[in-house]
Amino acid sequence: MRGSIGLVALLAVLTLAWTAPASAADGDAAAQAWDACIGTASAPDDRVKACSAVIDAGSETGRKLAAAYCNRGHGLTEKRELDAALSDLDEAVRIDATYACAFNNRGRVYAFKRDFDRAIADYDQAIKLDPSLAIAYNGRGDARFNKGDAGGAFADFNAAIKADPTFAMAYGNRGYIYYRNRDMAHAISDYTVQIKLAPDPLAYINRGNAYRDSEQLDRAAADYGEVIRLAPADARGWRNRGMIRLYQGDNKGGLADYDKALQYDPSDVFSWNNRGQARMRLGDKQGAIADFRKALELRPGLPTAREALQKLGAL
Repeated sequence: MRGSIGLVALLAVLTLAWTAPASAADGDAAAQAWDACIGTASAPDDRVKACSAVIDAGSETGRKLAAAYCNRGHGLTEKRELDAALSDLDEAVRIDATYACAFNNRGRVYAFKRDFDRAIADYDQAIKLDPSLAIAYNGRGDARFNKGDAGGAFADFNAAIKADPTFAMAYGNRGYIYYRNRDMAHAISDYTVQIKLAPDPLAYINRGNAYRDSEQLDRAAADYGEVIRLAPADARGWRNRGMIRLYQGDNKGGLADYDKALQYDPSDVFSWNNRGQARMRLGDKQGAIADFRKALELRPGLPTAREALQKLGAL
């Protein structure tokens, strides 16, 4: 399964000093709300609640108030409440038009809405305000890629890596462009850096695909095995490893992997088709027919399934 460039789920935040209220008890609550509002590890619901408390308290102005709106907007974006997020980020820009966080996070909302021109314009402004903001280059690269500008996207991912050599997502995104260009060596190199910085199932899938397409099947199988280890309920690891096992003639192993793949994703037509191939090779004619028929139910006219059923005398 081919990977894709994804919008980076990172938050542009500005750590600002907290102004203590009059009482100690109020101070503790306010400090906790502020920490949860700007904390990079806060869950979306917790971030929205905390930033709302900061905003509703009415004690902040200027950059700090803009930060509360910016970060609540991010939490709402993570919850896919995009209109509410956009409203917050518009307010952050109104309060402080020199705040790169607000433009970066608003660009991300526009990208989710597939308004890539506005996304790029906001990322442009974020970069103008803070040329070191790696996530803005990465976000703009994603938007450019989605507009069909792979060259511009590649330049932005390079810029993101230059701004922050530890930014794992930028390596993954640049690696995907290398992969699309069939430059497997560079794709594998970038995915390897991404994995070292931030091991992630998608990174292993993408590197596994690059190994597969460069005929390094054992390494591909190992990477798909890592996906299974990290995310055992993710069907992608099972079905990709199952395919490698079938390539290598391990029909029993392939069958076992496709059993698991279909347990977790029974809507994947190719898992039904490929399990049918495994069953056919193992002499399970009726099981193979059932799987090929299911594949055709999901995708009528699928050539491989039709050909297999004809071969089995079932069509």
